[in-house]
Amino acid sequence: MEKIIKKIASELNIREKQVAATIALLDEGNTVPFIARYRKEVTGGLSDEQLRALSERLSYLRNLENRKAEVIKLLEEMEKLTPEIQKSIEEASTLQEVEDIYRPFRPKRRTRATVAREKGLEPLAQKILAQEEPVGDKEAAAFVNPEKDVNTPEDALSGALDIIAEIISDDAEIRKVIRDMAYKRGVVETTGLTEETSTYSMYYDFKEPVSKIVSHRILAINRGEREKYLQVKIQVPVEDILDVIKAKYIKNQSPTVQLMEEAADDAYKRLIWPSIEREIRNMLTEKAEEQALLTFSKNLKHLLLQPPVKDKVILGFDPAYRTGCKVAVIDSSGKLLEYAVCYPTPPQNNFEESKKIILSLIEKHHVDVISLGNGTASRESEKFLAEILKEASRPVSYVVVSEAGASVYSASKLGAEEFPDLDVSFRGAVSIARRLQDPLAELVKIDPKALGVGQYQHDVNQKKLSEKLSGVVEDCVNSVGVDVNTASPSLLSYVSGITASVANNIVKYREENGLFKSRDEFLKVPKLGPKTFEQCAGFLRVPESDNILDNTAVHPESYDIAEEIMKLYTLEELKTKNFSEDEIKDMAASLNIGIPTLKDILAELKKPGRDPREELPPPIFRTDVLEISDLKPGMVLMGTVRNITDFGAFIDIGVHQDGLCHISELSESFVRSPFDVVSVGDTVKVKVLSVDTERNRISLTMKGV
Repeated sequence: MEKIIKKIASELNIREKQVAATIALLDEGNTVPFIARYRKEVTGGLSDEQLRALSERLSYLRNLENRKAEVIKLLEEMEKLTPEIQKSIEEASTLQEVEDIYRPFRPKRRTRATVAREKGLEPLAQKILAQEEPVGDKEAAAFVNPEKDVNTPEDALSGALDIIAEIISDDAEIRKVIRDMAYKRGVVETTGLTEETSTYSMYYDFKEPVSKIVSHRILAINRGEREKYLQVKIQVPVEDILDVIKAKYIKNQSPTVQLMEEAADDAYKRLIWPSIEREIRNMLTEKAEEQALLTFSKNLKHLLLQPPVKDKVILGFDPAYRTGCKVAVIDSSGKLLEYAVCYPTPPQNNFEESKKIILSLIEKHHVDVISLGNGTASRESEKFLAEILKEASRPVSYVVVSEAGASVYSASKLGAEEFPDLDVSFRGAVSIARRLQDPLAELVKIDPKALGVGQYQHDVNQKKLSEKLSGVVEDCVNSVGVDVNTASPSLLSYVSGITASVANNIVKYREENGLFKSRDEFLKVPKLGPKTFEQCAGFLRVPESDNILDNTAVHPESYDIAEEIMKLYTLEELKTKNFSEDEIKDMAASLNIGIPTLKDILAELKKPGRDPREELPPPIFRTDVLEISDLKPGMVLMGTVRNITDFGAFIDIGVHQDGLCHISELSESFVRSPFDVVSVGDTVKVKVLSVDTERNRISLTMKGV
């Protein structure tokens, strides 16, 4: 364990003491959000991202140690374990290295070498390998045995060389050297299997060094290969690799040099390179997947943490053509008030009737904002809304929101449970309205993969993707906190320590007993025991409680401290008072509490019931519409960042088609990653560089605006 602690500390650039303390907390069953928020003194203030990286690495290194122990045990049972092999296994730093060492001893399916051994050709192979005397037809003739299908000296020599080729192929050291050479000097080469133009045309004649190829290209190439557009190879310096093999296996002035060279060539071409090429491709894919997962995670986090539009009556508008636009009005608590359908878009183009429907809903329910989905027919719907809002009896603006995943929610079991009597098509309009009102509460109902903020999300390992995204959602939900009296089971299930069954039990208890009046009441919920209470209590808010602390992120374990502080200062004083570092140190010492926890408590008492998302800039409220044909190079506009990839950011500037701000146009200075400059949901000022109306492409820049 000490070795694992040292390695993680070194890799994550944190102290060993922090690693050891965190591992102890994780092993006790504490969740990452709980540790990040309420055990800062123990971990030295590690963030949720650092804690998840530590947890993932811990899992890998424990698997590695288990596999090492397993391989050593297997080799002991085979009586093949030597001190040298044991030392190599113990020093291995990856699972790949362990498998390379075990490779020669691993039970094999029948290979050409095993068949040759069965024919009694091992001694001949050893004679050639020894390189002490010439070996030719005369020596091989002694191994001719028609009963074993060795009919000629050539057959005997061929079988012996198969054995030698496998010995070379199983050499862990050789494999490591070749793998390193392939990574450092290899070139990914792709050629087109067709002449037809496709999204993969740029890869029809493409070369890039293995060590430099960027992640999104790897995933694009993999997909092109899968869809039979591309042939992919890794080109390596074959002669240099063969020289390495021969230098190790062929002695100077070897009397069997010709045979040994033949075996070395065969080992490389037939056995070593095909598997190393697969390994390199897998390694590149894994690296690309990691980057894609990171991109998706960052985008998802910013999407979920977009500020809510509170205390507004919202009309959700789900645009469509033939089937009509579905409309749903929700009140400030998210309750459905009324729904309708209108046909302002082709083929019906029923403008006047649609106008009456929307304006009467605005009048009847005092609608403040329209949340417009950005899918099919959004452009025509936006023009319609921009025109009719001028005639509304009250000021109403609209916001274009991403409707990705709305149809998934509509048809889901959860959608059916929330609105059993509502047609599937109207549920989407409710979701579009609610995702403006409270993006986090609504978007957690949808599989994160369906939210459209990724890069090649369907091409990556789906299990890893689900795990990573669940972690992101969990961190977001717990950083914001959840109102226990309004939260859906979907939202509750992401709260630290709460399982899906406990989430359902909370909602059931609420329905049967009325609203929760205190955090202590959580312990009355079936299956919510003391350990679960410890993990979840600080993240669940009870606005209806008589105890103000129940509506803050102060954990019940710290209530005594918080109450002591409130004896010293009134809430009004705490709202305006800024404590110096010396005052905080003195207070922490007198209250016998850690400084990080004290700072968190003071921040909560400053703004009880605060929502951290409210400090972010609100979405762009529009009242008029632009066409792509209205755009001219040089125009400066405000936009919303919709998605970020490795190569730039896609920005909604109100023309239905998002513009691309390439990584090179994000800043005057060098940008290593788009995430260093922008986040999903950011409101940014951009300048139009160029417009391609035929291909619906808009190039933007953030330089000099």
